[in-house]
Amino acid sequence: MVSGIALHFAPENIIGKQVVVVCNLAPRKMRGIESNGMILMAEDSDGKLKFVNPDEATANGAGVS
Repeated sequence: MVSGIALHFAPENIIGKQVVVVCNLAPRKMRGIESNGMILMAEDSDGKLKFVNPDEATANGAGVS
């Protein structure tokens, strides 16, 4: 999975964070690397990205409805 969030988050601040991903997308090359999904984000009124994630830890791979 390739994402464009590097300008918004330091890698050490997102390691281990649970996030919501969309994984049934058609593969797409971004900067020469194939990506097969997308991290779901929200953007506040100031343009700051926020992770969409569960309030409590949940099983990895759990569905979203």
